[in-house]
Amino acid sequence: MNLKRLLLAASGFAAAILLAAGSAHSAPPTMRDVLTALYGVHDLGAVDLSPTGAAVVWQESFHTTRHLLDSPRISALYLQRLAGGAPVRITAGTPAAFYDEEDPDWSPGGSAIAFLSDARSRGQLQLFVAGADGRHVRQIGSLNGNVARLTWSPDGRTVALLYIAAAHRKAGALAPGARDVGVIGSTVDEQRLVTVDVATGALRQLTPADSYVYEYGWSPSGGAIAATYAKGNGDNNWWIARLARVDVASGTMRDLFAPPFQLNDPQWSPDGSRIAVIGGVMSDFGSTGGDLYVVDAGTGEARNVTPRAPFSVQSLRWNDASSLDLVAHVPGAMHLLRLDVEAGRTTTLIGRDESISSWSSIRGGSMIALVRSSFDDPPEVFVGPPSALHRVSNRNSGAIRLYGKAVSLRWTSDAFPVQGWLVYPLDYNPARSYPMVTIIHGGPSAQSLPSFANRNVSGLCSQGYFVFMPNPRGSFGEGEAFTRANIKDFGYGDWRDDLAGVDAAIKAAPIDANRLGLMGWSYGGYMAMWAETQTARFKAIVAGAGIVNWQSYYGQNKIDQWMIPFFGASVYQDPAIYARSSPITFIEQSKTPVLILQGELDEEVPAPQAFEFWHAMETLGVPTKLIVYAGEGHGPQRIASQIDILEQTLEWFNRYLLPS
Repeated sequence: MNLKRLLLAASGFAAAILLAAGSAHSAPPTMRDVLTALYGVHDLGAVDLSPTGAAVVWQESFHTTRHLLDSPRISALYLQRLAGGAPVRITAGTPAAFYDEEDPDWSPGGSAIAFLSDARSRGQLQLFVAGADGRHVRQIGSLNGNVARLTWSPDGRTVALLYIAAAHRKAGALAPGARDVGVIGSTVDEQRLVTVDVATGALRQLTPADSYVYEYGWSPSGGAIAATYAKGNGDNNWWIARLARVDVASGTMRDLFAPPFQLNDPQWSPDGSRIAVIGGVMSDFGSTGGDLYVVDAGTGEARNVTPRAPFSVQSLRWNDASSLDLVAHVPGAMHLLRLDVEAGRTTTLIGRDESISSWSSIRGGSMIALVRSSFDDPPEVFVGPPSALHRVSNRNSGAIRLYGKAVSLRWTSDAFPVQGWLVYPLDYNPARSYPMVTIIHGGPSAQSLPSFANRNVSGLCSQGYFVFMPNPRGSFGEGEAFTRANIKDFGYGDWRDDLAGVDAAIKAAPIDANRLGLMGWSYGGYMAMWAETQTARFKAIVAGAGIVNWQSYYGQNKIDQWMIPFFGASVYQDPAIYARSSPITFIEQSKTPVLILQGELDEEVPAPQAFEFWHAMETLGVPTKLIVYAGEGHGPQRIASQIDILEQTLEWFNRYLLPS
């Protein structure tokens, strides 16, 4: 289906904007056109099913005007009764306006919905409670700082929050960094667990001022909370976080589990005897995968109940004292599984090639709500028994797809089974030969998943490129041993997996082996810089927020704790292991034209890495360009930056991969 027919078949204003560029006889859409189409897709998340399963709420992110790229992206909340009727917007402001409203949570009895909104104090989220119908909204207390992740107490009298009072900057290493001036390290924002009395609005700081809390879960009685936390700088120390039991009455914390790997998503069993938590080697907070551990809530004794499992647990919910439901990474997708805790046996409840970005269930797991999406289908909310889900939202009926079919490829590399996605050009013609760009994901503990609105995929495929996205060792989806397989081996085994995948892609489709490009961001940016020094197979490279020198990077970045699990020691203890995986060690082998992209205030991969790489390319006479985006962090957020990144990327690949 060519772009013109595709756009005619779609509805919405984004289609009208792109129509002029859609003719098979005219130029392909511009990158601004592509972003306009992508920004027309609503992102859905934070789904929460009411305790009785009678209604579902969710959070929705979208642009508010017809001029998508000139309007702010906001978050709104919607309530859908499953008996029927139109969705109801939940807001603390006026229905005619939009705000930042997020994190809806049903009260234990289903009579109220708590949520966060800045409707009455722009830029500052406050706590609100609405009735079960989404109306009669009232503010609870007053907050001043970063607020995140609210949940009701089991008795419905209080709401817990993660709170940084009078924060100096947005929380998280992905956010742009603050200026490093004055006495460095003297100011540390600690995210504390607080409770807010729903009747009075009184706020109580529950955890100590020197501890940063990342995630938490209430005990069934409400007398205790399981929390993952670390002392000191929260952005840096998540990698050494431990699981603790917090006594709600006294606020005292007692450590239960402190493994030499990362922890996520602590959830208390319905009988109050155990805490389930995800444990494994993870490179980024919020990118979760690992084995499932069950920890005795009294003694702290821990047991891995999914050892050697061929999947990576992403999130979990208890059904009863003997079973849990898990959303897990499998090769190239996410599935919903049911786990028998004692036997360690899993059953697949939902097993499609898709992403599950958010989900909720009622006790017992007889009914679930989730947001699902794939290469074929944009995100929507589905509800029902796991075997009979039905769609209850219709937010993306006019979404525009800017690529052809997506095919899952499997290959073997060094005896490892490896998976990746090959996405076809939009106007694919089997009689033609096409260029291909390989996109290596970040992390490395992550996975390239089915996604409807991926900017790079849509941008490149709409212009006549194949896109290949491998999931090499170090990725989620094949089990913890596979995720751990690149420890002390960055750039070696995973790089062989990537190259073997490129061979598999060339065998699978009419791809011109002489017109190959490669790109990546973060760890993918590192791999792009690594490729620069290892092979001349690629004719053009784009490296975003990449690492050229692990030794200098160790002292420059604000999150050096993440490196210890992967390198086995600090750079001061074992500099050789860092040098072995550094592109700078092999920099004189560089020949491929490379575009370097970087956020000015990136704390995860500071800008000096980009400058060091660029300086080497300039000195060696390798065609190169460095672009630093003012005020941006690790993931550029400004629309102008995103447009320019796509335009610069496309121009670079067109210059070196298309016939002159």
